[in-house]
Amino acid sequence: MQIAMVGSGYVGLVSGACFADFGHKVCCIDKDAGRIEALNNGKMPIYEPGLAELVMNNVRQGRLSFATDLTAAVRAAEAVFIAVGTPSRRGDGHADLSYVYQAAREIAAAIDGFTVIVTKSTVPVGTGDEVERIIRETRPGVDFAVVSNPEFLREGAAISDFKRPDRILIGLEDPRAEQVMREIYRPLYLNQAPILVTNRRTSELTKYAANAFLATKITFINEIANLCEEVGANVQDVARGIGLDNRIGGKFLHAGPGYGGSCFPKDTQALIKTAQDHGTPVRIVETVAAVNEQRKRAMARKVLAACGGNLRGKTIALLGLTFKPNTDDMRDSPAISIVTALQDAGAKLNVFDPEGMEQAKLYLENLSYCGDPYACCKDASALVIITEWDAFRALDLERVKGLLAAPVLVDLRNIYEPAEVKRQGFTYASVGRG
Repeated sequence: MQIAMVGSGYVGLVSGACFADFGHKVCCIDKDAGRIEALNNGKMPIYEPGLAELVMNNVRQGRLSFATDLTAAVRAAEAVFIAVGTPSRRGDGHADLSYVYQAAREIAAAIDGFTVIVTKSTVPVGTGDEVERIIRETRPGVDFAVVSNPEFLREGAAISDFKRPDRILIGLEDPRAEQVMREIYRPLYLNQAPILVTNRRTSELTKYAANAFLATKITFINEIANLCEEVGANVQDVARGIGLDNRIGGKFLHAGPGYGGSCFPKDTQALIKTAQDHGTPVRIVETVAAVNEQRKRAMARKVLAACGGNLRGKTIALLGLTFKPNTDDMRDSPAISIVTALQDAGAKLNVFDPEGMEQAKLYLENLSYCGDPYACCKDASALVIITEWDAFRALDLERVKGLLAAPVLVDLRNIYEPAEVKRQGFTYASVGRG
């Protein structure tokens, strides 16, 4: 099947490469000429494990291509996916849909014959209706159907998630589109991935509801971690104790510095705004978003306390800047708030991240970027672990201690055992382990 993917960012590139790997012929389109040139030269705009190999293999096989002009690709396509950005709009937190609507206008001008137009971007309820209206207004009489097909990809595991999904969600109003969508996803039938077909608005809301629920689980366990510190309990044992209940489940119950990334912060705010606009506020989600912002700043205070309450003129070593491991994504990373607060307290910062340092330079200033974790530790008054990269899980603590000006380790991801670290002579602070 011929597919056009409008947008070659995280969602568009991963989805396009995976569809091509299924055997479809895919053209990924982006207005950023530099990005398309880089992709044609084999250079990925994002870090995602396995993506470069997947892309280049399908380019070699002739199933995947890249272009800046969508006209030819859309005209030849049986399905056109919209996978452009929907960032939070300044001022009100609603999703900025200008890129989606502009893509709809350009697609309308190019389609030839019955075409299924699929919104892959995360969009508020009713966006599909507006996309349909724009296309009909731009090109009266054209034959098409608009479908909602949200993505459920975890950064760092996106290819696996796409090829072995928990579910495939398809929201539609035109029954002709269902056959096309089932054909697109037919290669997954051996995995028995359930396909849930709903109306379009239900599909759009389900995506937001899923992310808001996961954000709620993270925020819940972080608040329980605070209580654990006060009463002498262990949040990791609490999480295991409740996670073994099948009604709750153990995922997203890892206490830490709060959620970040391109999805949860943006999507919770968009859901809050949508609910407010319709007169049905989602108070739980509003609280989750507020508590998460407070959480990030509280982590800086934990570092301050571990260093005796004074950071003025001290150097602090930070390991991990991205919002999670196995990505270079810095969007809404807890590290941004932590870095800013530590700098406000007078600290100088040495930092290291295996993949995120170039992106970090777009968000943060006045940092000393180091080549490895040990260079980061040299002459620092404390080592702080912000992101749980595998490379940080088995540090040579004796070497670390010898490099630090003071043996202080603040573990915001609980990747070390307190007894082990303390035996090596460290002052150790973690999360939710009283």
